[in-house]
Amino acid sequence: MGMTVIEVFADVACPFTHVGLRRFAAQRAELGREDMTLRVRAWPLEIVNGQPLDPQFIAEEIDDIRRQVAPALFQGFTEAAFPVSSLPALTLAAAAYDESLSTGEQVSLALRDLLFEQGGDIADSTVLARLARHHDVSVDLTDSRRVLEDHAEGLARGVVGSPHFFTPAGGFFCPSLDVHRDAGGHLRITADTAGFDRFVAACFD
Repeated sequence: MGMTVIEVFADVACPFTHVGLRRFAAQRAELGREDMTLRVRAWPLEIVNGQPLDPQFIAEEIDDIRRQVAPALFQGFTEAAFPVSSLPALTLAAAAYDESLSTGEQVSLALRDLLFEQGGDIADSTVLARLARHHDVSVDLTDSRRVLEDHAEGLARGVVGSPHFFTPAGGFFCPSLDVHRDAGGHLRITADTAGFDRFVAACFD
């Protein structure tokens, strides 16, 4: 059986992506689908938005996600450790995919685990170098050309935001969550069960 690759354009510092990738991995394990793998491409929000992500705003999003959807996630997140830039981490992930699809996925998930579950600073070159050595990845963390290439490809393919999945049956933007603001302007995040079911069917059927 050949390997099916699910591409996803995302920022490593996007909390919605962390939820989506965790849910995908859990569904894959439940179904025993070792023939499925993720290729996590760079969608650098600091370039998309023209400015770095705001740690306080991300912390508020995470509070809402934990309260409304995923209380078991983001256990170690700290606003103080939020990266000043996601470009070095995205560069490492891209280099990991040069080694293999498996290594790329492992590093992509590990980076998010470091940030959101362990409270690590994934903009710290020492932290990234340690992760690179652990996975035998050679990388120049200052060379962000691959990240920029992914961003350009995402634009050409109509990426809406982070995360945007591409499956054999089509694209899905943030399929595990329904994110909107109510009439009072308050952020409301709920599990999008129907959307996730359609996404799962597109991936695994």
